[in-house]
Amino acid sequence: MVVAADNGGSAPAAPTRTPNSASAARLLIADGTLEALKWLALLLMTVDHVNKYLRDWSTPWMFSAGRLAMPIFAVVLAYNLARSETLAAGAYQRTMKHLAIGAAVSTVPFVALGKVQFAGGWLPLNILATLLVATAVMYLLELGGARRMLLAAVVFIVGGALVEFWWPAIGMAVAAQHYFRRPSFGTAAAVIVCTALVGIVNGNHWGFAALAIVLAATRVQLRVPRLRWVFYLYYPAHLAGLWIAQRVLL
Repeated sequence: MVVAADNGGSAPAAPTRTPNSASAARLLIADGTLEALKWLALLLMTVDHVNKYLRDWSTPWMFSAGRLAMPIFAVVLAYNLARSETLAAGAYQRTMKHLAIGAAVSTVPFVALGKVQFAGGWLPLNILATLLVATAVMYLLELGGARRMLLAAVVFIVGGALVEFWWPAIGMAVAAQHYFRRPSFGTAAAVIVCTALVGIVNGNHWGFAALAIVLAATRVQLRVPRLRWVFYLYYPAHLAGLWIAQRVLL
């Protein structure tokens, strides 16, 4: 799964903070550590999908581990899109284009695997579509203006009804971006509430462990190189691999 906002390839600056009378602690994550978080989420997602598609949810620890993946992806995406140059650099548009392509390509193996629940097996749309909707909402909110705010609400409501993890996942990413930009107790509470709602969708609250991992990541500096395209390619590829394994093993 892809969560890296495409800021053009150079090492971007950390999210900026605007003074706020109700400000909370600012969180800074080193670029290498942020990349490591994506790899961790990718591993957890793969474990979850093996359990889902090849073991029919039969292994509880794999299910619990998988519940950390989406929150980590959402927070990492939010952190990247909270950077000060995101709008001017065109990172929103590039990220949405890559997520849209990845989501469309992934739909074929995603539906073929046979675990999609609604609309004849086509809904909800895969997690890349979830991140696409979240990015679109962030983009419209940053552009500002009454019409764009209204459009952001429409995208949130309609898009959230169509994608995995629904509105709580989108709300979590948007709230996290606002926290990284302008830390406040209000935005922190919004992240926590959305994580709790994601837990209701998941049937447990292991997603809070993802927030703990993100907080711990602010204390370490890892040197992990950024491989921009690997996440966009891995998501559809691993679904196709699981579909092949499903046909062979089951």
